[in-house]
Amino acid sequence: MANISGMKNVGPEKRYASTLPKIGIRPVIDGRQRGVRESLEDQTMNMAKAAAKLISDNVFHGTGERVECVIADTTIGRVRESADCAEKFAREGVAITLTVTPCWCYGTETFDIDPMTIKAVWGFNGTERPGAVYLAAVLAAHTQKGLPAFGIYGRDVQDNSDTSIPDDVSEKILRFARASLAVATMRGKSYLSIGGMAMGIAGSLVDQDLLQSYLGMRTEAVDMCEIERRIAEEIYDPEEYKKAIDWVRQNCTQAEDTVNAPEYRRSAEQLKKDWEYCTKMTMIGRDLMIGNENLKKLGFREEALGHNALFAGFQGQRQWTDHWPNGDFMETMLTTSFDWNGIREPYIMATENDHLNGISMLFCKLLTNRAAIFSDVRTYWSPEAVQRVTGWKPEGLAKEGFIHLINSGATTLDAAGQMKNEQGESEMKPFWEITEKDVQKTLENTRFSVANCGYFRGGGFSSTFLSEGGMPLTMVRVNLVKGVGPVLQLAEGWTCEVPEKVFDTINKRTDQTWPTTWFVPRTNGKEGPFKDVYSVMANWGANHGALSYGHFGADLITLCSMLRIPVCMHNVSEDQIFRPSAWSMLGMDKEGADFRACETFGPLYGKY
Repeated sequence: MANISGMKNVGPEKRYASTLPKIGIRPVIDGRQRGVRESLEDQTMNMAKAAAKLISDNVFHGTGERVECVIADTTIGRVRESADCAEKFAREGVAITLTVTPCWCYGTETFDIDPMTIKAVWGFNGTERPGAVYLAAVLAAHTQKGLPAFGIYGRDVQDNSDTSIPDDVSEKILRFARASLAVATMRGKSYLSIGGMAMGIAGSLVDQDLLQSYLGMRTEAVDMCEIERRIAEEIYDPEEYKKAIDWVRQNCTQAEDTVNAPEYRRSAEQLKKDWEYCTKMTMIGRDLMIGNENLKKLGFREEALGHNALFAGFQGQRQWTDHWPNGDFMETMLTTSFDWNGIREPYIMATENDHLNGISMLFCKLLTNRAAIFSDVRTYWSPEAVQRVTGWKPEGLAKEGFIHLINSGATTLDAAGQMKNEQGESEMKPFWEITEKDVQKTLENTRFSVANCGYFRGGGFSSTFLSEGGMPLTMVRVNLVKGVGPVLQLAEGWTCEVPEKVFDTINKRTDQTWPTTWFVPRTNGKEGPFKDVYSVMANWGANHGALSYGHFGADLITLCSMLRIPVCMHNVSEDQIFRPSAWSMLGMDKEGADFRACETFGPLYGKY
């Protein structure tokens, strides 16, 4: 049984150099005096306050802290007031603006002209004043000047005394807030590439220009030997290591080695050393990403700084894994929402240094505030194949077959589905909602298998578990297309259940030391990539995919439009798609218009 008594929630951590981004609310107004402006002051400012409250009550940073909204000191009716607002927002660290109004305003005098802010405009749907007219006019100005903005307008007319925010307006404001917050959070951070290309995998050809132009991020690169150097020279916190190795020995259950031939099995003494090495790797991987103040006290001032890395990747195979323990334990524990220090915000570390899947994992985490899964999109099991091999005819969610997601590294323990919500359903929770019981159940239902020495000559340990069925998940992948740039594909679906004997039979046909997630995407029976489960896998653009909890495909589409990354494949209903108004000027076919808009406006941070 796991021994985690007294495990605490770490709470918000200050991991990175920048402050948390804020959202600025711009209440714009008809600037004409003698009764016009005066009659609108309260209504306009109340819209701003209502929008700020909606966002702060419902949108959180990955740290668990509520998003702070900054409201302009006054309503904005003319250029000077726009400039005063912009100055305040610059001082306050505002990276996102939501303009609100119930009336006509002077569009180009009152709009946000900062090319680096993500922009939306909410025009009140009322008959007393022409808010819709201003909304249309200012969106046209944004489009004409190459500053795409999202337009928000309620379906139903409201009375001018109505201070509520309709559900359809709330949905768009919150979707805009979540996606734009992800954009602002990435800006100025780093991707840490530990090593280089793994086994010819194209995603591990780290494209620094892509990261800079599309995400506003720099790339930091260190050789894998830096991990060995820090272990050999003891460049880690010795007090934390004592706590960590004790915790690992008490809580990480080692599975019996059933995959290696007797002559290749590692001795008990060697396995003990492997655990010690893997635990140190985990600490060092984190220190490389974000630094560690305790190292400064030990005299390692340079190493204490870290690389300000919001996410990272570890090459591992093969130059490392042919000699040293693999990075599976490091990747899994970092991407999990707890460790020996307590329940805390998960990190993002992609196995095999697949930075494209790392980006996909990062998008998942930023939009959901939950851990992200790294998986091989390994095998499509048709109902006929399952029945032939196991004798079981798939039913329920699995009736049309399923995709076997499996990978040796970076599969967060959160994916086991042992965390339960109030309804008793399996969930991957934001870290601030995780309980001690959630951690205990997760650890008790996980084994750490000795690495298959055919793959990993240097040993190591892979997490081994089966994801609970019934969890809603969204699978994501960013791919690079020569001549186009990055494109994103996504598939919303669920984990599914199969009988234990069926799992055992299928699992033994691949590497049974690795964690398994059975995934069923939502299909529509129509020609195209979502005709059936097989078609989803047949159209998936790479051998890897990232997943997180919930159906957040609509948020991904909104995020990608902000970054100018077209979405080439999705199963999100059309009424949920929310992109800048300029996209509607580029054709009636939404996916084609998306590609044209992304090409027209270009990457957010400059030419790629």
